[in-house]
Amino acid sequence: MNAPDRPIVLASGSPRRRELIAALGLPFEVDPADVDETTTEQDPIRVAEDLALLKARTVASRRPDALVIGSDTVVALDGRLLGKPADADEARTMLRSLRGRAHEVVTGVAVIVDGAEHVAHSATAVTMRDYADTEIEAFIATGSPFDKAGGYASQDPVFAPTASIEGCACGVVGLPLWTLRALLRDAGVEATEPSLTRCAGCLERPGAGR
Repeated sequence: MNAPDRPIVLASGSPRRRELIAALGLPFEVDPADVDETTTEQDPIRVAEDLALLKARTVASRRPDALVIGSDTVVALDGRLLGKPADADEARTMLRSLRGRAHEVVTGVAVIVDGAEHVAHSATAVTMRDYADTEIEAFIATGSPFDKAGGYASQDPVFAPTASIEGCACGVVGLPLWTLRALLRDAGVEATEPSLTRCAGCLERPGAGR
């Protein structure tokens, strides 16, 4: 069986990643990996790639017939990694520390098929706007911060926390589509160009230059 004929499985329950991968025009299934993301590693690239691989390997072990995609996003500020906040206090602390400042978002992507592993990452510089404490509290009240690295969603239409994004906006949301498309091609699957408007101007688009 050739890779293009295999089921494509996204090893994530994230609705944001489901929406993003759909923009590549490929049919896919969802099988969340549900792995322990605890790590002592502090290098954001290693963390993002290692966790993406862990998720993909976990699902590939039970779906050897499939091409499996894993992804993980980490937020790095002042040499510290900000994961998903455990509670409102931690979300509040994260959002205040990010306010009005620049940080890095790294998303690792892994594709596994027939035991062959393909992995890469996307790194994006994000600057947050100077939002008010009342906006932080309103965002926390929605419950949205608790499944997101750094406690925020760049695409949130109400909170809208980012002032600028330099790099792949899809990577900040959770799945860099140009990076994934290249890995799929390496694995024998040809996907369409991402259908999202923002992808046309992405710095990671082939030939865009940086």
